[in-house]
Amino acid sequence: MSDPAPATMPFLRRLALARAHLPTLPQAIASLMQTVVVALFVLTFVLQPLLIPSESMERTLLVGDFLLFNKQVYAPADGLSRRLLPYRPVKRGDIIVFHHPQPPMLIKRVVGIPGDRLRISEGQVFVNGQALDEPYAAFEPAPYSPARDNFPGDILSDPGFRAQVDPDWWRQVESLTRDGELVVPAGEYFVLGDNRNHSKDSRFWGFVPRQAIVARPLLIYFSLARPSSTDVQPAQQAADDRLGHERDLGERLTGFARWRRIFTVVH
Repeated sequence: MSDPAPATMPFLRRLALARAHLPTLPQAIASLMQTVVVALFVLTFVLQPLLIPSESMERTLLVGDFLLFNKQVYAPADGLSRRLLPYRPVKRGDIIVFHHPQPPMLIKRVVGIPGDRLRISEGQVFVNGQALDEPYAAFEPAPYSPARDNFPGDILSDPGFRAQVDPDWWRQVESLTRDGELVVPAGEYFVLGDNRNHSKDSRFWGFVPRQAIVARPLLIYFSLARPSSTDVQPAQQAADDRLGHERDLGERLTGFARWRRIFTVVH
């Protein structure tokens, strides 16, 4: 005779069966420890969160974006992990996270790799004689700077730019410039912010050494709505007697985040 259906099974028997399927305390602890170990491995060796603090990568990355980035994609190509995780060399167009003295970590886009001949003319980047296609680049309003927009240029023509540039870097630029083009040396990378007129990058302080590159962004996992100091602010509209009450409760409760940016893949 078959067992009674669950609906007709006595309550105490159903309760006993349910308890029989619950994990024991040692099993629950072991499962929790496995989860913790996996999470620590992922955060330590593969993924790590990062908050964007400045406007230098607009419009690709906005102030208030929280990123997960891959710490292994550019790791050394040796050891057991090399066979378990995907690796590849740094490519032109990659957004990279790297160590830098001030601040200790920066995020920029690679526009020049070892061996490239690079110049910037009126804001347009040329690599090996060809104009670089950069749909991601933004040029928000800023005072004209001949040295910033024409690189490598004559730093003496722009005292404001000269005051912001590392003197040792400019001497290196002069030694590496051939026929108006900067030659990127082995093991070094030339990086720019996507917000070209509002980014302190390789134009100001030099190359990024290969050993300083630690990660590549993967996706935006959350984004707080934060104003941008580099945007042109629209003129204030004439106030009316509603004092902003036209915003409904739902908008006020959800307006603190950029919900559409969540889980956006970073390119």
